[in-house]
Amino acid sequence: MRKIEYWIEENFHLSAQIQENILKSVIALLVLWIISRVLLRLASRQQTDTRKLYQWKKTTNYVVTGLGIIFLANIWFDGFKSITTFLGIFSVGLVVVLRDPILNMMGWVFLIWKRPFKVGDRIKIGLYTGDVIDIGFFQFTLNELGEWVDSEQATGRVVHIPNSQVFTQGQINYNYGFPFLWHELQLRITFESNWQKAKVILKDIALRHSERLNEEQEQRVRIEAQQHLIFYRSFEPRVFTKVRENGIQLTVRYLCNLNGRRESENKIWEDTLTEFLASPDIRFAYPTTRFYSAAEGQENEMQHMESGRRGME
Repeated sequence: MRKIEYWIEENFHLSAQIQENILKSVIALLVLWIISRVLLRLASRQQTDTRKLYQWKKTTNYVVTGLGIIFLANIWFDGFKSITTFLGIFSVGLVVVLRDPILNMMGWVFLIWKRPFKVGDRIKIGLYTGDVIDIGFFQFTLNELGEWVDSEQATGRVVHIPNSQVFTQGQINYNYGFPFLWHELQLRITFESNWQKAKVILKDIALRHSERLNEEQEQRVRIEAQQHLIFYRSFEPRVFTKVRENGIQLTVRYLCNLNGRRESENKIWEDTLTEFLASPDIRFAYPTTRFYSAAEGQENEMQHMESGRRGME
């Protein structure tokens, strides 16, 4: 063995200490590689879910790489002269190798500490909207709403979002600060319709199907108003009027439950159709196009000229 060391030292100019460090490094890396192969083989036998198997492989590679950095540093830096050096190198290795998992863990701490949302809340983060059904150590899970489904109904899909997204994406919490949602419905009636009567009908319908705040909820709203400057003058339904190019637009604004927006909208539309159809002086407006023939245009022009001549006489 000593002869081999002398030969390497003479031909490659490597001291005995460097040779020993190289040998230890090769053995350490080989042992870590064997351990990682064994762990991945066991995981592939027991885990049939491709996504979970991929996550397991990724985590194993992270851990093995981190341990490799620690072992190599221990070998080449004289066994860490102080605990401070060890902690410093260990921290750097973790930050470099486990950046995403560490950010996800910090995101979990943020979610538990600041609680921007909790399980059961309806939120929108980035491109996704859904009800929070789980908050884990590395990710939180949404029951997806919207997408191709109208009125924010469930799609049947489950979305897993890394916890680190809470640091980079804005979040909208439907439950925070106010127990209900403001919802609006728009319709148009003709200029000849009795729009005052239509407004009265719409407000009565909205009163029947809108949510009402009880004493506890009103107290909660007042507390939130003091903390976050959320003010509402009235919680009663309102109907707004606006003149458009093809009729009078009426907008109904009312309170609805977070999970009952589509149901309340359905009831209001059904009652509106029933009562408007029973009122002969209220007609829905819709875009129309009228075509004039050349003969009709000439006839109208002749009538206009004749009426003008009579007026001059």
